Amino acid sequence: QVQLVESGGGLVQPGGSLRLSCAASGSFIGTYDMGWYRQAPGKSRDWVATITWNRMTAYADSVKGRFAISRDNAKNTVYLQMSSLKPEDTAVYYCKTSTTWGRGTQVTVSS
Repeated sequence: QVQLVESGGGLVQPGGSLRLSCAASGSFIGTYDMGWYRQAPGKSRDWVATITWNRMTAYADSVKGRFAISRDNAKNTVYLQMSSLKPEDTAVYYCKTSTTWGRGTQVTVSS
């Protein structure tokens, strides 16, 4: 049973950058498609980005050109590099396999 732990969230000013990590244990995720999602207060959980097992990537329009998803199979970890952050990016960010969610990491973009 895979377990996912997100980290790297925090408070950042508009225009700043953060890199989120999603460390997996209990199973090798190199053969999985992995996704990042986010949930702002009072809103639904929305898809942000996906990386397939063979490193194809896809992004929501709202983050395209600013966020980059990547993976390091040797570390069993998936990343989300976030740049040019905006207040509307404030949310709890979650990583996910097809069946398992992490607990999330808070990202707050504010001056």
